[in-house]
Amino acid sequence: MTALRAVSAHVTGVVQGVGFRPFVYNLAVRLGVRGWVKNTSEGVFAHAEGDEAAVDAFVHGLRREAPPAAVVEDVIAEDVEPEGFESFEIIASASVEGMTLISPDLATCEACVEELLDPSDRRFRYPFINCTNCGPRFTIIDEIPYDRPATTMREFEMCAVCDAEYHEPTDRRFHAQPDACGVCGPRLYFQLGGQADAAITAALPPLPEDAAWRPGLSPRARDRNAERARTDAILGAAKALIHAGGILALKGLGGFHLACDATNETAVRRLRERKHRWGKPLAIMVRDLETARRVAEVGPEEEQLLTGSVRPIVLLRLHGAHPDALAPSLAPGLRELGVMLPYTPVHHLLLAEVDRPLVMTSGNLSDEPIATDNAEALERLSAIADAFLMNDRDIRSRYDDSVVRVVSRQTELVRRARGYAPFPLRAPGRTDAHILAVGPEQKNTFTLLKDEYAFVSQHIGDLENAETLESFEQTLGLYERLFRIQPEIVAHDLHPEYLSTKFAMTLDLPKVGVQHHHAHVVSVTAEHGVSEPVVGIAFDGTGYGSDGKIWGGEVLLGDWREFERFAHLRYVPMPGGAAAVKRPARMALGLLSSIDPALLDHPGAAAWRSRLASGEEATLLRMIERDVNSPLTSSMGRLFDAIASLVGVRDTVDYEGQAAIELEAAADPAEEGAYDFQFLGDDPMIIDPEPIVRAILHDLARGVQAETVSARFHRAVVNCIVRVSVLAAKTAGVRHVALGGGVFMNRIVTAGAVRGLEGVGLRPLTHLSLPFNDGAVSFGQAVVAWSRRQSV
Repeated sequence: MTALRAVSAHVTGVVQGVGFRPFVYNLAVRLGVRGWVKNTSEGVFAHAEGDEAAVDAFVHGLRREAPPAAVVEDVIAEDVEPEGFESFEIIASASVEGMTLISPDLATCEACVEELLDPSDRRFRYPFINCTNCGPRFTIIDEIPYDRPATTMREFEMCAVCDAEYHEPTDRRFHAQPDACGVCGPRLYFQLGGQADAAITAALPPLPEDAAWRPGLSPRARDRNAERARTDAILGAAKALIHAGGILALKGLGGFHLACDATNETAVRRLRERKHRWGKPLAIMVRDLETARRVAEVGPEEEQLLTGSVRPIVLLRLHGAHPDALAPSLAPGLRELGVMLPYTPVHHLLLAEVDRPLVMTSGNLSDEPIATDNAEALERLSAIADAFLMNDRDIRSRYDDSVVRVVSRQTELVRRARGYAPFPLRAPGRTDAHILAVGPEQKNTFTLLKDEYAFVSQHIGDLENAETLESFEQTLGLYERLFRIQPEIVAHDLHPEYLSTKFAMTLDLPKVGVQHHHAHVVSVTAEHGVSEPVVGIAFDGTGYGSDGKIWGGEVLLGDWREFERFAHLRYVPMPGGAAAVKRPARMALGLLSSIDPALLDHPGAAAWRSRLASGEEATLLRMIERDVNSPLTSSMGRLFDAIASLVGVRDTVDYEGQAAIELEAAADPAEEGAYDFQFLGDDPMIIDPEPIVRAILHDLARGVQAETVSARFHRAVVNCIVRVSVLAAKTAGVRHVALGGGVFMNRIVTAGAVRGLEGVGLRPLTHLSLPFNDGAVSFGQAVVAWSRRQSV
């Protein structure tokens, strides 16, 4: 039969690691199309020939019928000469100079879960079951195109049955690169850690002789039944350890978790003590959606997030202050808790064994990157974990769990990591130079601009130590290699002491310094493609200002290139500098003394003053008076801290943002009153909290409860945003208002500001795919650098 038409098709987007070639093959066979399909480092290419209708249907089907995990960005089909193919084949992948996108890791699909729990299936209880629709992707890849030899699965030679599946076009595992089974694939290992005491050890059942991991183990063919029994014994030991109150280090997709019984208060407190995680909420993993509903409120949007292919930690509102079944110290002082469902086969098996919620937190000491390698975990986590549940599949890219929440039925990211990165955002325009933006110090990410893509990295962490900087550099190197990026420009924060800034300074590249809050605003507007001037409300805890002071309560007018400061919160001293961030009581003293020292003697300040340490007040006042380590700040985040201390919510914090988070949790939703800021002068306008402070002290003196005061303060902040936005928008003749910065992690402030701005005819812009906090800053830096380059 002579072909009537032939096309060459090039498909770009996330089309590797998602079963795209098998899909193309089966599409072609169904339509009677002949030719071939292959992976390359520029995407998927196909040659298709057949009658006119079949070829047309094939081209349309490439986009319309793509696998669920695929993201097809473009299909370019060009007519070519027929070559007389007699069948359709998947041919060998090719590596060229171009770049293609790579899928994030995907949660275990329902079909694999069914097989995992089916005694008649050959992968029954196999802890690494996966298919073309699920399993590890970015965390195991070394190079593109995405084929098994370019992943850490190359160490595991497929058995004959798996190999037959891999090459069978009608099979769900056709060209599934991590395909394996108990005979040929990765396996679990279990061994005690340095913290296991006699009681925990005595609770463990006997283990197989080969249960412990050691370096240099070589994969080998195994008896399926014996391997299943070995796996069951290891999982039984993990169950016994958790039931005995022990802490388990568990290797996941992007690194280790630390797990313990979330219903055991003693175990949770022990985990906090060993991990040095004081006060900060701990996420839990529950077996299924029904268990999640028993713990917290789950709406339709939360249900979709919990059960989808990403499976992030979802912040849910608790039923009551603390559900009876959960340990009280999981989220002290808060009304919501991070909850996630199993997203790997090991999680499914372990949760079924334990049959109770588990704390599932990152496998690290606080402020360090999570451990990914077995030997690394045994060394770094030995002071925390009682035992280790490991495997011999290597991890190439370190990933924390993503954290999301639903506000006004919209999904907001709190931490963008596993399941979202490395999928790129759209760049503001096609760039003719590769741009690296190194991000801020806290909640660091980096961004790489190439062509029309902005690759925002997964959450790296706080760049405050050598270990995290090393993780930053390793991850950057991986992105540069996989996405064929060679930075020609580097953008950085203005703060000279940030490790990210210092790293940028070591690069032999043209440098673009970007003010922190300008980057916040641009990160929002660039997501929306709004390049014209806007009002930018940038409220956060800390940012190096253009005047050398610490900004954080900023109202800016600007576009992607430049900005001017329209208004800012009144400057107040931070006695002790960084120490004031950790002790909100210091911020309260700086606030009161700068407004009016006489306020220290106000009856409403008596309870707060009584909680100060002996001699603390006199020492801090001398520091302020002599301008010794008392930098000035306009930070809205620090104002939240000061108010939280004044009302008795929190004088000292255990983690960043704790005072503001607990102040939000304390707010009475039924309270309708509000305090008022005062606006003074212009160029720039000063937003003065003095009336609020005096009103709060007056209310406290009258015995008004913290819940009422908090609600009135939150309303004041919302009203301030709306009022100053109206003034700024009128001055600049604009309608868009971009909201950015960590203060907008506050649900009350964000929801109230959006409603209020819409109510006065302005157009609020909030993040679509990035968090409000500093995790978005690198994207803003990159866009500013790109925009300034365009204007040269």
